[in-house]
Amino acid sequence: MSTLVIIIIAIALIYDFLNGMNDAANSVATIVATRVLSPFMAVLWAAFFNFAAYFIFGLHVANTMGKGIVEPHVVEPWFIFSALVGAAIWVYLCTHLGLPISVSHALIGGMVGPAWFVFGADSVISSGIIKVVVFIFVSPIVGFLLGYLLMVLTKFLLRKSRPGKVDSWFRILQLLSSAFFSLGHGSNDAQKTMGIIAVLLFSTGALGSEFYVPEWVVISCYTAIALGTLTGGWKVIKTMGVNLTDLKPVHGFAAETAGAITLSMSAFMGIPVSTTHTISGSIMGVGVTRRVSAVRWKVAQSIIGAWILTIPMTMLVSGLLYIIIRAIVF
Repeated sequence: MSTLVIIIIAIALIYDFLNGMNDAANSVATIVATRVLSPFMAVLWAAFFNFAAYFIFGLHVANTMGKGIVEPHVVEPWFIFSALVGAAIWVYLCTHLGLPISVSHALIGGMVGPAWFVFGADSVISSGIIKVVVFIFVSPIVGFLLGYLLMVLTKFLLRKSRPGKVDSWFRILQLLSSAFFSLGHGSNDAQKTMGIIAVLLFSTGALGSEFYVPEWVVISCYTAIALGTLTGGWKVIKTMGVNLTDLKPVHGFAAETAGAITLSMSAFMGIPVSTTHTISGSIMGVGVTRRVSAVRWKVAQSIIGAWILTIPMTMLVSGLLYIIIRAIVF
């Protein structure tokens, strides 16, 4: 394994760490906002279940990322370097601004940019991109609907219960729903970096003639995302858990459960969806059950704006970077 490949793998793991930092909010924002756990205990809880996903889920998303976004024959170390750096710049900027963007889509845009700009549209696997683009819209809508329906059902079932008793029940249940969501986060997001590292190794001949994800790659990626979650992106947590809508434990439970169901289904289907889009939709769906104005739509607009810009911006940055690198190195 060359020094360049080792450096790029290190960058990929740093990116996975940043993924955990930005997406920490997705796993813990609701239990922090509802004061079920302190911020530190919340990220510790989420990090544990991020890593626990290693023992539960398969590698369907990793295979999609490795073989289903761009043609493997165009991939070489500098291609992956450009994809990672372009995506990391956007993720860092949005995390610094407190915007919960899709780290997944940043990485996908980072891969598509170099392929499209240098090798043309034929180097991009259209079926894989269509699947991703469709679920940019499907995952938050499904999260919204499930969050809304779960909240309506919960309100109906508990309509005769005392508010104080309901609050105490759901403070416990929210720990379970947060753990469920963190499992979904780990299974979906860590696998995207696994796919990137695996296709890098495959392109250099390190895996032989057959594509697969080595065990050390799997463990490394789950560890990196768990450590990133443990570090936490506190500005993003505030945006998601406090600024978007006011939450009580029952609302947090409904939002996390809705998001977790959506993520788990997509992980088993091998579709790399956005945990950010999913939980944002779920929180909004839960908020609407109180009243439409309970959702702070101006905050929602800024989040959606960042979502729309993510793939084009990372495509542009990574594509231009790869063109410059090719002009210097090749």
